[in-house]
Amino acid sequence: METLRVDLADRSYDILIGQDLLKQAGHRLRTLGVSGRVAVVTDENVAALHLEALGDGLNDAGLSMVSLTLPAGEATKSWPHFSKTVDWLLEQRVERGDIIIALGGGVIGDLVGFAAAVLRRGVRYVQIPTSLLAQVDSSVGGKTAINSVHGKNLIGAFHQPALVLADVDVLGTLSERDFLAGYGEVVKYGLLGDSVFFNWLEDNAKDMANGDIAKRIYAVKRSCEMKAEIVSRDETEQGERALLNLGHTFCHALEAATGFSNRLLHGEGVAVGCALAFEVSSRIGLCSQEDPSRVRAHLEKMGMMRDLRDIPGDLPDADVLIGLMGQDKKVVAGTLNFIMARGIGEAFVTSDVDLDVVRQVLTDSA
Repeated sequence: METLRVDLADRSYDILIGQDLLKQAGHRLRTLGVSGRVAVVTDENVAALHLEALGDGLNDAGLSMVSLTLPAGEATKSWPHFSKTVDWLLEQRVERGDIIIALGGGVIGDLVGFAAAVLRRGVRYVQIPTSLLAQVDSSVGGKTAINSVHGKNLIGAFHQPALVLADVDVLGTLSERDFLAGYGEVVKYGLLGDSVFFNWLEDNAKDMANGDIAKRIYAVKRSCEMKAEIVSRDETEQGERALLNLGHTFCHALEAATGFSNRLLHGEGVAVGCALAFEVSSRIGLCSQEDPSRVRAHLEKMGMMRDLRDIPGDLPDADVLIGLMGQDKKVVAGTLNFIMARGIGEAFVTSDVDLDVVRQVLTDSA
């Protein structure tokens, strides 16, 4: 098992990465001073696969469990399900000294984290991420949110978890599509700040996707290391943390354009967004054409989406997509900031991007 520390003074916490962590959950919670009853929020798919195992793990440490099961899917990150979750937690008389567990992927983690942030002005919560995307990204760093009709993740708060338990055994229950969607966030880390890690992924990602446990643990660990380091320096995204949004400005617009539906999973949008970001970077002279070609070749090797034309169904034109980007959280004083790259592993934030080039790249990708 690997242990990482997210260093945030009195809000610091550990990320545990390894096998059998669902079985150990109760004993891990005991180290946080948890006793008695634990409130768990999950979704229908995860509940069928993992809720009983978590309950057994809690019971082994003398803890009992009450649970709320929500529908699976991005549409759950909405006011109605958020309100239902908060009301249920209040019905369960969850107090400020208690612990809430988010058992699921990024949707559950984001929604439950936000509920914990506002419930009684802040209740502790533990992330037990069950998707690759959640293990490497959304469970770490304290960003919590729900979606609005105006865009993705526009309503939320920063609220750090008390502990993250990333059990790589649960990744074996993911569909190939869900695993590869999570891989979109893994490859992002190499592209934004670690060319050596990207080299490693070029050589090893296929084995990881095919079930190599040691390589899965390493990929999750390195991704979490990079995120933890950045979050420790810039918790509330005043500067450097924005680098973690490489590909996301394009991704969020595409998710809105597809109605936050299964037509495009978040990690798929991130992969397409990274390919687009490198293409724009190349066309405005920031990096060589070899870099976007290398990115696209790797995504193709992994069997992943790379272009707008890979997304099923019709999409709006480039001007509409650029308009959707205007709702992105990286807009400052009406100016849209992009994460561009000077090369693989060399991302940076800039507002100096010619939107005509962005428009042409989107048009060419469709």
